[in-house]
Amino acid sequence: MARPAKPRRICMMPPCTSFVPADTADASAHAPVVMTLDEYECLRLIDYEGADQAACAASMDVARTTVQAVYASARQKLARALVCGLPLEIQGGSYETCEASRPDCCCAARLRHGCPRILTQKRSEHTMKLAVTYSPDGQIFQHFGKTQAFKVYDIEKGAIKASEVKDTEGQGHGALAGLLKGWGVDTLLCGGMGMGAKNALAEAGIDIYAGCTGAADDAVNALLAGTLAKNDAATCDHHHGAHTCHA
Repeated sequence: MARPAKPRRICMMPPCTSFVPADTADASAHAPVVMTLDEYECLRLIDYEGADQAACAASMDVARTTVQAVYASARQKLARALVCGLPLEIQGGSYETCEASRPDCCCAARLRHGCPRILTQKRSEHTMKLAVTYSPDGQIFQHFGKTQAFKVYDIEKGAIKASEVKDTEGQGHGALAGLLKGWGVDTLLCGGMGMGAKNALAEAGIDIYAGCTGAADDAVNALLAGTLAKNDAATCDHHHGAHTCHA
């Protein structure tokens, strides 16, 4: 007998649960795309609040692999509704609402700190394996696909417990995603990268903080302090003038 799915914790219900295309003739004649409430929560946390997958998993009280599956399903449903011009409804799913009165609840923490993006700081409470594109002078190497080494950090309870420099063994571009995954890395800090590498890292479930500069150790400490921002626009041409990279 299959074990029932663990309920996903939801901190905020959607203000509107039904969307109908205004310029589609007789839209009600089409079956709506149904997004579950836990899928909506995953979208809200990652795409609206700016949380990474680790923080989203902590907030929803599920495994990160569960977040990856729920997030992918939610994005696919949203894309289908938009591309096909279909009604979208948000309802059902395996979930439980959180108790904002609990001191450890993310909603309560958000209210205490007055910060809508408090979730992005939760990653420091968990164990992580973090990699940074690395130059021999200790700086962040600015071209992901051509980096010859990564500095890999073991993070526990918001502190660096160990670190070591690992050689890429001649691999480059998209192949580096498999190398990082094999090392157990779940978060990457780097300079610029192409879309091929971004897609490969996303498929490997690795969170990306691109556009980072300066000393590797300083960037990692900024991430743990919750002050390092993501820059999704950071690409190879961002750092290399007219150079364009596809991986």
